[in-house]
Amino acid sequence: MVLDAPEHILITGASSGIGAALARHYAAALPGVRLSLGGRNAERLERTAADCRTRGSRVSVGQLDVVDRDKVREWVIAMDESAAVDLVIANAGISGGTGNEMESAAQTRAIFDVNLTGVLNTVEPAIDWMVGRGRGQIALVSSLAGYRGWPGAPAYCGSKAAVKVYGEALRGALRGAGVSVNVVCPGFIKSPMTDVNAFPMPFLMDADRAAGIIASGLARDKGRIAFPWQMAALAWLGMALPDAVVQRIALHSPAKAHAAG
Repeated sequence: MVLDAPEHILITGASSGIGAALARHYAAALPGVRLSLGGRNAERLERTAADCRTRGSRVSVGQLDVVDRDKVREWVIAMDESAAVDLVIANAGISGGTGNEMESAAQTRAIFDVNLTGVLNTVEPAIDWMVGRGRGQIALVSSLAGYRGWPGAPAYCGSKAAVKVYGEALRGALRGAGVSVNVVCPGFIKSPMTDVNAFPMPFLMDADRAAGIIASGLARDKGRIAFPWQMAALAWLGMALPDAVVQRIALHSPAKAHAAG
């Protein structure tokens, strides 16, 4: 099924990486589209907004941390009141690994707060109005890392797994209400998050190309948008193989840097 082109799109984590690339993609693909862009870094966020405005988009920005539930709710509602939001993309996320040490409790909590609680803070108010209208679309950005836990980044894998399963369940729960839910599971995408990785990243993809794949999948209302296909196949295999086999393989997997935002 091909959905109608959205007229107002709200994106969190829009100051860099996939979020910024998605904003630029929609600005170029949908002339005059309204974009509400949220992010923590004001300078980078305004740079993204300026790029989109040169393409003819109407852009509003909100400097915010998705962990702040009240502020996020106020911003999301205010953007919808300015013009009905058709598509919400909950993209904001952070990464961090063990760096060959145990993740600290503080790091683990921070990653779950942003990657999981931040998603809930973004989509909960959107669900309310979309169900009330009987239409709308919500995209939750997970990761292929959420298919299987790897010892180099326990909190990141765990938080993205929670987003993936929540989104898949939410898709079925809201289908009868006329609301589409899509889960996005990218592999390695070139961004500030992956720039810190000192290990090989198979099938590393440019953020702009990733944005095109995501936008195409959302337009066709794909329940799960997992790419590149080679990494998606490996991630699926990691789930399918016996745990003892995967644990032996995982012992030789590289460790991600201790902290990255």
